Amino acid sequence: MSHKRIPKRKAAAAVGAVVALGAAAILLPSANASQDGASDGAAAAPRTLKAGDASDLATRLSGMLGDAYAGAWYDGEDKRLVVNVVRGEDGMALKARSAGAEVREVDNSMAELEAGAGTLTSEATIPGTSWAVDPRTNKILVTADSTVTGAKWDQLESAVESLGPGMATLEKSAGTFRTFASGGDAIFAGGARCSLGFNVTAGDGSPAFLTAGHCAAAGDQWSDQQGGEPIATVDQALFPGAGDFALLTYDDPATEAPSEVNVGGQTVPIVQAAEATVGQQVFRMGSTTGLADGQVLGLNATVNYPEGTVTGLIQTDVCAEPGDSGGSLFTQDGLAIGLTSGGSGDCTVGGETFFQPVTTALEAVGATLGDGGAGAGDQAAGQEQGAGQEAGDGAAGAEDQAGAGDQAGAEDQAGAEDQAGAEDHAGGQDAGAGQDGAGAQDGTGTDPGRHSDQDSGLTRTH
Repeated sequence: MSHKRIPKRKAAAAVGAVVALGAAAILLPSANASQDGASDGAAAAPRTLKAGDASDLATRLSGMLGDAYAGAWYDGEDKRLVVNVVRGEDGMALKARSAGAEVREVDNSMAELEAGAGTLTSEATIPGTSWAVDPRTNKILVTADSTVTGAKWDQLESAVESLGPGMATLEKSAGTFRTFASGGDAIFAGGARCSLGFNVTAGDGSPAFLTAGHCAAAGDQWSDQQGGEPIATVDQALFPGAGDFALLTYDDPATEAPSEVNVGGQTVPIVQAAEATVGQQVFRMGSTTGLADGQVLGLNATVNYPEGTVTGLIQTDVCAEPGDSGGSLFTQDGLAIGLTSGGSGDCTVGGETFFQPVTTALEAVGATLGDGGAGAGDQAAGQEQGAGQEAGDGAAGAEDQAGAGDQAGAEDQAGAEDQAGAEDHAGGQDAGAGQDGAGAQDGTGTDPGRHSDQDSGLTRTH
């Protein structure tokens, strides 16, 4: 996420060297604009939709179908919204088809799945566990990291079994759940490093930005350079609890705060905030690992970090590492989706990751997206196509970059002296990359590109 001060600081393009090959190949101009294609007489045929429109349709159907609605997901290959309707609700299924969705009849209602998640909250709130409703399986996906063993595993397994057959799936993660501190443009405070997520306009009209709430534990004042003068101050923050987000206001009211994400020498315009949809393809930008892509796996996820339980998150398979917290989760159409919170694994072996929904954060802090004060629904529809074009331009040629598959390493960032904090990445001198919010070392060392703590237990937040 780019941010500028007066006078404007020159940005370096070195982050492009760590852009993921897979992400770059996909982040190209897309012609998947919404296509109705069907006449009124053929309304029962599933509509071809882009992800943002599918999310809007899912929201409408959720209210329209009531108790018959059991979740939805986006089929990216066929570009269709698939909606679960409780078996036997033929009238509601017809309504969903008429609205343009593909319908699948299922056994578990959303109320039953949410009740199951409530049971897990009361009986299995164990650090290193998470759960979210997976509409593709019509079950609750329960995940335990490598620290959940012995009696803890038995407790979790018993809680899952108590839900009854066909209600939940229990999986084991090879990594450990922890918060990730770093992101789009690097920001620093109290020896810690996080990432700027999205520039916004605060309720009083002043320029501000969103990042992860757990980052605020490192200090109230943040800089865009390690050891530099503060540029922003924490205004509001939440972590743990019903979210992981913070609003920081720029100290200089003349700060330019463009609504865009820096993907390495190029920027992707962000046109609006949007709700995530299961199956949707998303991209994450982080100051440690650069650009990565993946899919949304679940919504309203609960994650039990060592610091406490966080609810209402987005679960994905997009990789991330310590140093990526607060970074931007967005789509190629320029939709702001989430802020990096935490997860397990790394960008070598993959893992589970969790994100704070941008829409929820904006509502909670009373901010609007972008320097123009435009909210989630106030953007011109034509801007989305331009955002997709910019995204493609930013990734053009990235397929040929050496070492794209090794983006987790920081050695490819050498020479990026003008990139905020990048000079410290190359030499492994970033003091915040291996520290928690109180400034204590977590045992990962000082190289933000390579962390060895994924198998050594859950770390504390920055």
